[in-house]
Amino acid sequence: MDYASKGFDETNQQTDLGAVIRNGREILFQGFNWESCKHDWWRNLERKVPDISKSGFTSVWLPPATHSFAPEGYLPQNLYSLNSSYGSEHLLKALLHKMKQHKVRAMADIVINHRVGTTQGHGGKYNRYDGIPLSWDEHAVTSCTGGLGNGSTGDNFHGVPNIDHTQHFVRKDIIAWLRWLRNTVGFQDFRFDFARGYSAKYVKEYIEGARPIFSVGEYWDSCNYNSHGLDYNQDSHRQRIINWIDGTGQLSAAFDFTTKGILQEAVKGQFWRLRDAQGKPPGVVGWWPSRAVTFLDNHDTGSTQAHWPFPSNHIMEGYAYILTHPGIPSVFYDHFYDWGDSIHNQIVKLMDVRRQQDIHSRSSIKILEAQSNLYSAIIGDKVCMKIGDGSWCPAGKEWTLATSGHKYAVWHK
Repeated sequence: MDYASKGFDETNQQTDLGAVIRNGREILFQGFNWESCKHDWWRNLERKVPDISKSGFTSVWLPPATHSFAPEGYLPQNLYSLNSSYGSEHLLKALLHKMKQHKVRAMADIVINHRVGTTQGHGGKYNRYDGIPLSWDEHAVTSCTGGLGNGSTGDNFHGVPNIDHTQHFVRKDIIAWLRWLRNTVGFQDFRFDFARGYSAKYVKEYIEGARPIFSVGEYWDSCNYNSHGLDYNQDSHRQRIINWIDGTGQLSAAFDFTTKGILQEAVKGQFWRLRDAQGKPPGVVGWWPSRAVTFLDNHDTGSTQAHWPFPSNHIMEGYAYILTHPGIPSVFYDHFYDWGDSIHNQIVKLMDVRRQQDIHSRSSIKILEAQSNLYSAIIGDKVCMKIGDGSWCPAGKEWTLATSGHKYAVWHK
């Protein structure tokens, strides 16, 4: 299989739901931040598609493309309107066309935990959807958020009506909408927003119904902390993410929030955190790498919201870790395009090494050092790396330096 062709052809992918996850050679790009809705976004991204493709990304996660009560897209109302603060339907279609020409898949942000109502119903709440497509009544809204539906099958997203996925008519309509995004609009991949809010079994049903090429869920809850900071052992945290993946019938990957939480503490001089008690990577990637999407920051954790940011002076050590390791790495727009050419080019070099040495989501890993100021590992048979300011290089003449930068180095055979 020629890796340069970026995976499988479209016909294979439509008949085989698991092909891309099995292949394990994805590199994802989050193509927006929290401010993107202010900047004519579809047009901006269209100009960058050739560079995104040339760099080796296989899929770009786009912000929510449908009409929303809030400009960022996360308070959806009319799901069938593709005019948003990111741009018009026409500009979106032009972007998707350009991505298809450059063989980069488009990932839709699927926000179906909650939906802003259009009219007041039961209890005087805005829990009806009259006058727009999917004109549901109060039975589509969970009883815990002011509707006449059943209780939620997950956590509540407060302040807006939460959708009751136990209702057959709701699921039927959602699947029809997802199929429209997939087959008519031209999105190929899905990212499920606030996946804690409803049972994973419904995500399984939605993936089986709409057949995206690749799916990833945002199952984000708090890591384990003690009075001194982050616990060394985050097994219960990664287990919850793994339980969610299992609940989707293993059809969806999940963002590896466990690895993010540990890695951003490790780079501050606590690299011992990067080896668990069994000698493995301590995040989801250590237990189920083919379903773990590793990342440093997103529009919530970083950007202008900065709820849980990765330390900015350690970004390249972070990318040296996730881009050489098993799992499915994802690169954030801000780091790639807003932090200067040097960072952009260093990330591209690491991606080149990953592809040329054929590191994939299930590559083997042997951790050699994990001490306060140094981490090193061999990945597959042909790549080794170190991060931290401790000095280290691999023993043996067969190793050649592939790329290096501030506090990181990568070698290949």
